[in-house]
Amino acid sequence: MSDMQDMEAWGFTDDRGTALEAVRAPRRVVAYVRAGAALLDLGVTPVAVYGSGHDGDTLDPVKAGRLAEAGVPYLGPGRALDAARLADLRADVVVDVTYDGKSAYALDEGVPEGAGVPLVALSVGNELALAAILGRFGELAGALGAVAGAGGGGDVGGLAAAEAALRGTASEVDVAVLALSGAGAGQVHLARPHAWPELVRLQELGVRVVDPGPGPGANWLTADRERVAALRPGLVLFDSREHAVGAGAFPSPGGARVAPWNPETPPSSLAYAAFFLELAEALRRAAA
Repeated sequence: MSDMQDMEAWGFTDDRGTALEAVRAPRRVVAYVRAGAALLDLGVTPVAVYGSGHDGDTLDPVKAGRLAEAGVPYLGPGRALDAARLADLRADVVVDVTYDGKSAYALDEGVPEGAGVPLVALSVGNELALAAILGRFGELAGALGAVAGAGGGGDVGGLAAAEAALRGTASEVDVAVLALSGAGAGQVHLARPHAWPELVRLQELGVRVVDPGPGPGANWLTADRERVAALRPGLVLFDSREHAVGAGAFPSPGGARVAPWNPETPPSSLAYAAFFLELAEALRRAAA
């Protein structure tokens, strides 16, 4: 970033509708893991990242993207982060995500406020299409000084190619796909496709994503293995995050194939291109 850019006033409006201003573009970014991994893909390296209430004292490798490879420090779950720590890090901005368009997901908003650090929260909820979510993270990365295409994260063509490959595979095979998260004690949380922007996108690309049917829960329907078997999936996308119960604790029904799914895939073209290509291969294996 040039000295001239440093002297220019900076502004950005996040997805809560909060307008942020600073005398110069922020350089030192502290972010929630998912947001930080996306920003790294997009050419902005955070000085540190923190987890959610689901995370422990070590970085979940599934959620981390390339953060560990880049040597970005992990601060533990957001509840352990306080204003003094942000001040020690000399943070210029905190970047979190929001699911409701009103509040940050992983960090108490009073923490950055107490440190005098602006908070940016970008939506990852179902009120935006996946393309819009990726676009907003791209806008933020640009506002933070990223060079377009840095780190491969701006490779929209790569995402387009991956989507085309997945669309082609989906047109050739007929495999029912069920996305879920292990809950233990013989139970799983079944994802409602409309509640997850990436699952909506899979449906748009021709993938037959199964809806679990009526019952409580806006994003998930908690069910037993009999309910899962009745849905007759050919491919189960199993939540691969560390806090979720692993696939081994819940045998796949009817011999269905199992593939990993990260419900917190970093919102970058690079990360979603990789997911779509992996899913295309999983569909081919399930159909074989």
